[in-house]
Amino acid sequence: MYRTSQDATPHGGSSTVKTGHAKRRWRSGVAAGLTALTMLGMLGLVVPAQADELHDKASALEQQAHDAAGALEFVDAGIAKSASDLVLFQGQLPGAQVALTDAQTRVGAATAQVSSLAARIDLAQESKDKITSQIAIDTKKAAETKSMIGQIAAQSYKGGGISPNLALILGIGSPNDLANSIDMAEQAMRSQNAALEQLTSQKATNQNAQARLAAVEAEIKDLKTQADAALVAEQSARDQAAAQKATVDKLISDSAVINAQLEAQKPQIQAKLKVVQQQQNDVAAQIAEQQRQELAAAAAEAERIAREQAASGGGAGGGGTYVPPAPGNPSAFGLQHPFSGNIPITSGFGWRPTPTGTIDFEGTGGYMHTGVDFGATCGTPVYAAAAGNVVIGGWTNGGGGYTVQISHGVIQGNALTTIYYHNSAALVSPGQRVSQGQLIAYSGNTGNSTGCHAHFETWLNGRAVDPMGLL
Repeated sequence: MYRTSQDATPHGGSSTVKTGHAKRRWRSGVAAGLTALTMLGMLGLVVPAQADELHDKASALEQQAHDAAGALEFVDAGIAKSASDLVLFQGQLPGAQVALTDAQTRVGAATAQVSSLAARIDLAQESKDKITSQIAIDTKKAAETKSMIGQIAAQSYKGGGISPNLALILGIGSPNDLANSIDMAEQAMRSQNAALEQLTSQKATNQNAQARLAAVEAEIKDLKTQADAALVAEQSARDQAAAQKATVDKLISDSAVINAQLEAQKPQIQAKLKVVQQQQNDVAAQIAEQQRQELAAAAAEAERIAREQAASGGGAGGGGTYVPPAPGNPSAFGLQHPFSGNIPITSGFGWRPTPTGTIDFEGTGGYMHTGVDFGATCGTPVYAAAAGNVVIGGWTNGGGGYTVQISHGVIQGNALTTIYYHNSAALVSPGQRVSQGQLIAYSGNTGNSTGCHAHFETWLNGRAVDPMGLL
């Protein structure tokens, strides 16, 4: 009945106080304890989540771990933390495994890119070698053509005709044959023109080859830059994969260790839960009895007043059976919020089902959280929700730490009690009368609590009800 994640199961400090506090607290605690025990065998606690669901389920996982801690917190704080850690570890494992798979996929993609770029560099280098070789051949041919043109031109210029050497170069007969000299000169000019055309063609070819060579060299440079980046990406992917693998391995290892510890502690916890259950029942019974007496006293007083009014009126019905009116709306108490600020609710009132996959001890399927937890920071002022008499004001030994319990009496046939747990200090004492809105405590982290917060309960006619329905 106490807090699912941060609360424990308080009893009172004095015998009366202890019982009053504990009663309520213990009822939630037993079920909480059963769930808590439920957390002891958390193998297979969380169903693996899809990658796109991991983010959405993060808050739910945190709440589940929070509830797991609360379920066992009132029995043993260390065990509560272990249960919470186990929930987190097993809940994080599917996501870590997905991340590992993704990282390994990135390694494969990066490796494939490196290989692809290496193959493209090889092809580009092969193309470069062919172009370079062809340029060398074309350059040699151009040089030979230039040399031949030079010889033709030089010999013609110097000799004023066709020299014997030129005749030999052109493959002509005797140079002394004047009849053929003109033909030889024309033939030399045709050869020179042909050589010039060939040289022009070779020059164009060579320029084109040079342009292709420059493009291939630029491509090689760019590919090498890409390859260097790909190698860095590949190493980064491998590092990430290694880190994810280490995370997965640690989650598996830590989960196994914690699960083994919890399994070993099951007998002791079960024994504690039996004690807790009895304490809870006692506390709940005491609150119920206290409010039964208040209701009976209020009914007796109402009957007395009714009889006196009937008698004073001279009516014959003064001796008739008194029939009390039906209980009115509990809103008549006019409860106000115990905090002045907008304090968020961290755990609401209601049934806490056993998480899927856990061991369901005692076959309960979960436990009842009989209050509302507010995320109040330590030292936040706590105010009386309504006027009433202080039943508990001080330290209690049942897990609630500094506790304030106030009886608000009976209004329109309803008896109401409010309880405030885990305070850093209680500012009121048993028997003291307080007014609505009076400062009664400062929130804290005392008792069985895992962090600063405030646990608030409302008990109506002997049973715990959702405070948010009355505020």
